[in-house]
Amino acid sequence: MTATVRFDEAGLVPVVIQDAGSGEVLTLAYANALALQRTRETGELHLWSRSRGELWHKGATSGNVQRVVDLRVDCDADAVLAIVEPAGPACHTGARTCFGAHDRPRVADGSLGPAELPAARLADFEVLPDLERVLAARAVDAPEGSYTAQLLGDRAFAGAKVQEEAEEVHRAAREESDERVDNEAADVLYHLLALIRGRGRDLGDVAAVLRERRR
Repeated sequence: MTATVRFDEAGLVPVVIQDAGSGEVLTLAYANALALQRTRETGELHLWSRSRGELWHKGATSGNVQRVVDLRVDCDADAVLAIVEPAGPACHTGARTCFGAHDRPRVADGSLGPAELPAARLADFEVLPDLERVLAARAVDAPEGSYTAQLLGDRAFAGAKVQEEAEEVHRAAREESDERVDNEAADVLYHLLALIRGRGRDLGDVAAVLRERRR
């Protein structure tokens, strides 16, 4: 890879770091040839700190390392995409990503809430990962009277609701408008994600099966 990449005058190349699970861009950083070499040798992201002028093993101090799933070079060979599995927040502020970290509200303990961005600002690809984070929070908090908490805690109930909502989609596809199909399909996805979370699984586990089937 170092023979392919076109480094700038300072011997650096920009690295866009993307979450393998959610597709979110976590941060933009820089790497030199040594950083790329260490990344490939260790499987964990290494970068070059321009402010400190030294090699930087991402997460070495905080523990929030980033396991590299894939490295890709762009068409001009002057930028690198690092697709990673982060062990924790990517941003030094404690936010999951560096983009939008400044306008994300914090909860009482100083951490970021499960839905950091208003719904209107979520891109399409962020909606399901955001829902997964909300479900994960409900699984921990289990607020009394919460329908979501009930789904997460009762596998039989969750399974019955998935079946019920799937039948609603079937009826809508046969008899109702496209908008009704959209709404009923959304209900299926919500209940299915709740069922999966209640089993201690997530979208990544399902994606792994689909990826294997594509081969």
